[in-house]
Amino acid sequence: MFKLLLKKYEKQIYKLAERGVKEAEIFIGSGKGQQKKQMAIDFILKYLPLPIWLQWLKPVINTTLHKLIDKAIEECVEKMNETLNKLKEG
Repeated sequence: MFKLLLKKYEKQIYKLAERGVKEAEIFIGSGKGQQKKQMAIDFILKYLPLPIWLQWLKPVINTTLHKLIDKAIEECVEKMNETLNKLKEG
């Protein structure tokens, strides 16, 4: 069941991670990496579209999806940093 959840929500988690990372950077600014990461995680979990019949399982789902969420955030941060570095160089 959880493997199906991972597959079903992977793309949505990556989209939410990108937006969450950007918002955390805007609202918190540079530095404070752990605080920004937590804000991005909270953003993803808040806006992850779960069907009403799965809402009661949200704590279990959050724990299960933690690795995927963490990976998505790290990849978005890397992508954002690469873009910023290219802009500084160019």
